[in-house]
Amino acid sequence: MSDLRLVVFDVDGTLVDSQGDILGAMAAAFGGLGLSVPGRAAVLDVVGLSLDHAMARLAPEADAAAQAELVRRYRAAFADLRTRRGAAESAPLYPGAREALERLAAAPEVLLGLATGKSRRGLDAVLSAHGIGHHFVTQQVADHHPSKPHPAMLRAALDETGVAPERAIMVGDTRYDIEMARAAGVRSVGVRWGYQPETALGGADAQAARFAELPGLIDALWEVA
Repeated sequence: MSDLRLVVFDVDGTLVDSQGDILGAMAAAFGGLGLSVPGRAAVLDVVGLSLDHAMARLAPEADAAAQAELVRRYRAAFADLRTRRGAAESAPLYPGAREALERLAAAPEVLLGLATGKSRRGLDAVLSAHGIGHHFVTQQVADHHPSKPHPAMLRAALDETGVAPERAIMVGDTRYDIEMARAAGVRSVGVRWGYQPETALGGADAQAARFAELPGLIDALWEVA
């Protein structure tokens, strides 16, 4: 059996804090259609879902055409905000994220991956801005998969790396990440600095309050595998 292990990270709310642009783009999308703008908690609760699923939850009374227009307007507004501010400012890394990634990546048997509700274009902008793309050998985006918590992203990451589910760990800030991991037979670490409350992380195998705790928690989970 291969000694390789895989750690897959969510992006928004886990590696980077993009909530300012998320909230701004959502306000622009809803306001542009004359719809009531969802509150902050409602918006952050759908971060991690693919945009079509997110809009269906935020605007259930809207028909399919209106929801599709919300998606289009959101993408345009988000891209405009990112262009004006720069991706590094729009989506700053959380404190300790870079150091934790470098520590994990330094272990020859550990592979790193991403599973995100972002588009390929959006993910590329964030990775390029922070110079961290080289860490991730598998990168799964919303363009090519069903929305979380469907396990397709994690299954693709496992297939690409050849790592067995019991040797993989998903790291994320939402219940969608934890439910996706469970559906794929992968253990999970919930992070408390993201967009959903600690109560949403109850199904995780472990929880981290700071990035500095993450490598140790991951090692501990592997030790009891």
